[in-house]
Amino acid sequence: MSRFIPLSIPNFEGNEKRYVDDALEQGWVSTGGAYITKLEQMLAEFLHTENVAACQSGTAALHLSLVEAGVKPGDVVLVPPLTFIAAVNPVRYQFATPVFIDCDDSLCMDPLKLKKFCEEECTFSDNVLYYQGNPVKAAIVVHVFGNMADMEKIMETAGSYNLKVIEDATEALGTYYTEGKYTGKYAGTIGHFGAYSFNGNKIITTGGGGAVTANRSETVDHIRYLSTQAKDDPHYYIHHEVGYNYRMTNLQAALGAAQMEELPEFIRRKQANFELYKELLGDSAYGRLLEFREGTVSNKWFYSLEINRNQIGASMREIITALEKRGIQTRAVWGLINEQKPYENEITYQLEKAPYYASRILNLPSSTQITEEEIQYVAVHVKEVFNEVASV
Repeated sequence: MSRFIPLSIPNFEGNEKRYVDDALEQGWVSTGGAYITKLEQMLAEFLHTENVAACQSGTAALHLSLVEAGVKPGDVVLVPPLTFIAAVNPVRYQFATPVFIDCDDSLCMDPLKLKKFCEEECTFSDNVLYYQGNPVKAAIVVHVFGNMADMEKIMETAGSYNLKVIEDATEALGTYYTEGKYTGKYAGTIGHFGAYSFNGNKIITTGGGGAVTANRSETVDHIRYLSTQAKDDPHYYIHHEVGYNYRMTNLQAALGAAQMEELPEFIRRKQANFELYKELLGDSAYGRLLEFREGTVSNKWFYSLEINRNQIGASMREIITALEKRGIQTRAVWGLINEQKPYENEITYQLEKAPYYASRILNLPSSTQITEEEIQYVAVHVKEVFNEVASV
C-alpha cells in the first residue's frame, strides 16, 4: 500500500527556513547567537515564568535539574516506570538510585502511592527523608503524553518531606491547570524544576534540543552557566565548577523561534483532532480513547487507545504490524523501565497500573498536519483490525 500516515512528524509551515537562513548568513551557528536568547524569551513569556535556559535535549534538561537539585552518588530519586527511559537515565548519570513509583489512571505518577511510600517505607529525620539509610533527594514527575500529573497532591507530599520535584514536561508544552491551587500554571512551572524537549516528534521541534526552567530565576542562570562548560572568564578559559556541553545551538534556536510562533495553532489542531478521534472511535467493546485530567487544558500531544484485553488477545506487535500493512503508523506505550536490563534489579513500589497500561496502550497518529480524512481512515481501519484480531 502506497498510503502512509505517520505517527508524529514535525510541521514547518512558518518562518523556519527564513530564520535558519538568517542565522547562517550572520555566521552564528553554534552555542551563541541572538536566536538562543529570543527562544528563551519566547518560552518564558509563553509559560508565564521568569527565566528559561535552552539546552541540547530534554535529557540534558533533566540531568542539569538533578545536578542543581544536589543529587549525588548514593542518593535516591523517585521515578515513574511507565515513560521513556530518558526520564530515568540521568539519575544514573549522577550515580544515584532510582525507585519506581506506580502510575495512576492518568499514566502519570500516582500521588497517593508517592505519599504512602514516603510515610511507610522511609524515615524523616532532620528535614531529610531516608530510604534504607540513603537520602531521598528528588522525584521526577512525567506529564505523560501531555496529560498533567496531580501536582497539587505531589507538591504537598514533596513539601512535607523536603523533596525536590523535577517536572518532566517534555511532552506537555502548553498544558496548564484551569482549576485548583495551580490555576493558570503550566506544566513544568509548578515544581522546583521543569524540563522540555524539542525532539522531532514533539509538538514543536528544534531537531534535537530542549529547555529547562526553575522556581528561582537565579537557579536558571546557574543551570545556563553549567550548560556552557561553567566558563567563568570571558577572555581566559577559567572554570570553577564542572560544566557540560549542553547549550542549544543558534541554528536549533532559529528553528525553535519559528516553531514557537506556531505553537498555539499546533495545540488547537491537536485538541480538535483528539475530539474527532473520540467521536469516530468512541467507547467500544474493543477499547476506549483515554481522556485527559479534568481541571486542565492539555496540549493533547499523543492520543492513547486503551485496548480491552477481554476482547482482544492479540499482542501489541501483531496489532501494530496489521495497521502498518494498511499504511498507518502506530506505537505501543513503552516497555516498563524497571523491566529493562539496566534497571531490572532496582526497587519498585506497588506497581499495578503501570503493567496494566503497558500491555494495553496503542498510540494513534497525531501529527499537527494530519487531515480529517486521514483521521477517518485511521478510525475505520483500527476498528477493522480489532474485528479481525478479536475473531482469531
